[in-house]
Amino acid sequence: MDRNYLIKTAEELKQVSKKSAAEFGLKKDGLVVMMNKKMEIRPDLLEMVGAGNVEMMHDNHANHARFLESIFNQHSSEILVDTVLWVFRAYRSRNFSSTYWAAQLNGWIEIYKKELSPECFQEIYPYYNWMQINIPTFNKLAEDELDAPLSAH
Repeated sequence: MDRNYLIKTAEELKQVSKKSAAEFGLKKDGLVVMMNKKMEIRPDLLEMVGAGNVEMMHDNHANHARFLESIFNQHSSEILVDTVLWVFRAYRSRNFSSTYWAAQLNGWIEIYKKELSPECFQEIYPYYNWMQINIPTFNKLAEDELDAPLSAH
């Protein structure tokens, strides 16, 4: 599995309706606060994000919500894949463990189930399911890129 595979599978994700994208946009700041609190109480937090990286995790959550809002408004498979790959590389280089991604995505899903309308949740859940399923591929591609000689990233 490679970048092209990820793009092909991302193309199968349906564009989120304007109504659901708007609901997500209106609630995203509050959702980020909830996500930060959810992650902060985990006993394994420092193992997942590394010492001194809690603020970076907060930044990631805020950026994640803003980025996904843009994808929900204007789906682009290539931008989705390339951005997620960049994030995996960038955060791996700052000592975030691969277990962080599963914990983060599971956390978002739990929060969304409670805080978003059923219609909105049903429309955005496939994006999170796709990201979860592809964590191993994102990890592998990010590691390959980081380990490549003369990598531009």
